[in-house]
Amino acid sequence: MTTRTTGWVPPTETERLLYEARAAGDEAAGIGVLSRAKLFLPTGRLYADTPGATAPFTPVKDPENGKWSVHVRTAGMLQPWHPDWVHLSVTLAELARVWPNASWRLAVNSGTPCAISLKAKPSHRQAWLKAGNESGGPPRGLLVAYAGGPSHGALAHGLACGAHLSLHNSVAWNELGTTYFDYRRDAASLREVWRVTNRAQYADKLEELYGARLCGWEEAIALNSRAALHEHLGRAPSEAEWQDALAKAPALHRADAETVAEVRWTAGRIARYEERFRADGILTAGERVDSLRAFDYGRIISFVRMGLGARLTEPGPAEEAVLAAGRLSRETYNSWEAFSAAYALARVLAFDDGEFGRTYQESVAQHRILTQDLKSPYRSLPWS
Repeated sequence: MTTRTTGWVPPTETERLLYEARAAGDEAAGIGVLSRAKLFLPTGRLYADTPGATAPFTPVKDPENGKWSVHVRTAGMLQPWHPDWVHLSVTLAELARVWPNASWRLAVNSGTPCAISLKAKPSHRQAWLKAGNESGGPPRGLLVAYAGGPSHGALAHGLACGAHLSLHNSVAWNELGTTYFDYRRDAASLREVWRVTNRAQYADKLEELYGARLCGWEEAIALNSRAALHEHLGRAPSEAEWQDALAKAPALHRADAETVAEVRWTAGRIARYEERFRADGILTAGERVDSLRAFDYGRIISFVRMGLGARLTEPGPAEEAVLAAGRLSRETYNSWEAFSAAYALARVLAFDDGEFGRTYQESVAQHRILTQDLKSPYRSLPWS
């Protein structure tokens, strides 16, 4: 959408709705929009790294009205990446609970066409809390794109390989900038999920992802064995033929009986999930998944974006990593549908435990949105 009066293009739906609320003078509508959005407080990196440092409430005069205000921005209006300036995320309800001075105002996206200024006296903050309780806060599972982000070409293709996690976290799929979650959460995710706290560890983990060395070895042996058997037979093997071949697989030649049994059990899990995938339309009749590398290649994107957000890498190397993930994906798969099915299979094998539960349902929903929604990059970007 381009605004008729300014020619300005809102980066996301949030900014479009804020612009409309401002144009209509509808403060309640603006509060409703903000109650569902992630807001970001800009601050210096040194302050954000200080143990125990609280939210950086530093008021400055709002150039639009001259009032002392705490300035925040929505995700689509963040300043460009800078090594020493970062953002901390907060919700409107959280601001209402910790607001330090009733005489200050809240300035959202000051100086932009979607700017909104809110009074912050106790009665006003009660309205913020009520809106937050009614909306439930920022949603998950939204397909978001930045109007000004890459939408075609190799960089867009690479970023789209990370669209499953972008969709899961309701962050724009086509953004490579100042933050993924926010500065502290990006660093915490790298530390707690990836065991990465410095640049050397970041570089090592990225190499592991390039090599798809974080996918399970049992799954890799099972799938490689089936692919080899298919080539040998000239047709798709039955599950019984696959299980028999695994017992004699070269990769398991010196393995003990327990290891062989583990790989055969994994093959059975793969077969059951593929059968359910066919029933749910993720795979067509006769289709199968030959490689789970999509899981690591897709996670490269969120890993790099968090590394950029945590200031463990710079925009140039981050872009190179995204491009590499796109190349590796195209070398392994022949379509977005195949890539997405492989990602979904790897995810349920890792987290669903054969239950066809929440993780399975989420994975099916993500695949359907990405392969069917007209706004999805999987519908607008050619695979090769």
